[in-house]
Amino acid sequence: MRARNLIGLTAVLALVATPAVALASESYPHPTPFGPQRPYEPDVAGPVNIDRGSVAYTEDGGSRYGVRISFTSQRFTTTGVEPAAAREFVFLFDRSVHFNPYMFPTCDRSVIEKHGAAACPEGSQVGSGRAVFYRGGEGEVLVFNTAFDKGRRGVLIHIPVTGAILENTLERVVGHYRDNYGWGLNEILPVSDVPPQERPSTKEFYVTFDAVYKGQSYVRSFARPGAELAVGVWSEYVTGQTTLVEGTITRP
Repeated sequence: MRARNLIGLTAVLALVATPAVALASESYPHPTPFGPQRPYEPDVAGPVNIDRGSVAYTEDGGSRYGVRISFTSQRFTTTGVEPAAAREFVFLFDRSVHFNPYMFPTCDRSVIEKHGAAACPEGSQVGSGRAVFYRGGEGEVLVFNTAFDKGRRGVLIHIPVTGAILENTLERVVGHYRDNYGWGLNEILPVSDVPPQERPSTKEFYVTFDAVYKGQSYVRSFARPGAELAVGVWSEYVTGQTTLVEGTITRP
């Protein structure tokens, strides 16, 4: 089994994890390779990205096991230039964490494309956040429960100010990732006509997965209070570089 490079997300006040930095010189396999496949693009030359992140777990107040999970991601480079654009992200969740998508209404991406996020059914929003763009400005992030082809479930991450609708499929992790994680949300950024080395990048991204609908929690952790939970984010960039920020946090 391949040895893992565990990077400190140590819990603070039993709720918030301290920042961790992904080592640029390492390479990490895809945690959920059997989900939808991104069209091939050759790697391009570009800067070395460095990722830093934190995670917070809190109770959602909706059910006995319900939790609110908040990810904070920060991205910079070794030289101070704009980071290379992303191809994919995978949010990694502890083995005790389970999602409850079938108990929530869904919103199809076509609804957002044609009518905007306000047209999504009540109860389908299952998260929120904020994106800060390297080239200036920031925008609200909205997360909606959705269903994909072939029975897959997951979420749409929508950034209204840019019009982006990013599909995240809920996938089982594979390989050594199963030691600590059960599920991943795999986000694939679509290929565009813009050359990869010219695509914009976010320097900060905040997203919380959290919803309660008719007494049901969208995210649940069945770990006992005080247990150490694994958290992580895997990333791949247009340069071919992969990063992994991971660690543990105390369940409230």
